Amino acid sequence: MSRFFINRPIFAAVISIIIVIAGLVTISGLPIAQYPELAPPTVQVSTSYPGANARVIADTVAAPIEQQINGVEGMIYMSSTSTNSGVYSLTVSFETGTDADMAAVLVQNRVAIATPSLPEEVKKIGVSTKKRSNSIVLMVTLTSPNHTYDKYFLNNYITLRLKDEISRISGVGDVSTFGAGDYSMRIWLDPDKLQARDLTTSDVKNSLAEQNIQVAAGQIGAPPAPKDQAFQYTINTLGRLSDPEQFGNIIVKQAEGGRITRIRDVARVEMQSKEYGYDTRLN
Repeated sequence: MSRFFINRPIFAAVISIIIVIAGLVTISGLPIAQYPELAPPTVQVSTSYPGANARVIADTVAAPIEQQINGVEGMIYMSSTSTNSGVYSLTVSFETGTDADMAAVLVQNRVAIATPSLPEEVKKIGVSTKKRSNSIVLMVTLTSPNHTYDKYFLNNYITLRLKDEISRISGVGDVSTFGAGDYSMRIWLDPDKLQARDLTTSDVKNSLAEQNIQVAAGQIGAPPAPKDQAFQYTINTLGRLSDPEQFGNIIVKQAEGGRITRIRDVARVEMQSKEYGYDTRLN
């Protein structure tokens, strides 16, 4: 074959030119990778247990989840952290070349098996499973130059206006916010006032669960109805509470003689941060 092209140099030159032109045409559509895939793909499992310390989280949350995930197909190792602020995080690393989407599905299936063994508070919050890289691509600081807004307002602004937009950018795996927790209704109980009224934290918790709830109140005049019924009305009731005054009016106890104890009588209610486990400052 080599003798064929040596004896026909013009033909060989034409073939070479065609190959070069085809390469120039298709080069713009070739994938470009700056570095080869060296870091193993990782999947992160996270949840929180409000009020629990690191030991309780390790025993009641970490143990059931890690017992099920251990040995999942393609896994090489995993590491977890349990903090005193009630946060649990597990990172599962897979062999290089493993499809990250399939790895997330496998981990999610194992988490679903462990979910019935978790505390009720953790089940209500939920356990999230995401494919995620441990490397931080970019860190951005949002500030208020004249200190017009506090850190809680800025964190809430990020959650409402920026986080979803950034997450939709191609190539972004996850967006995390640091510095202040999300807005939350904080109820600071006074132990002395609770004891004076013969109440416990469980009484307050049960009252919150019973009175801060979204209820479907139904309709008036819905079929079957009398023939002369001309209108049908949907009943709107006060459901989830939204401001401190409404939470403060929740009834905790009703004693003899009609005396009523409300949350505001035994606690201070305010809109503040969901957690106080960390803080950030810009220098």
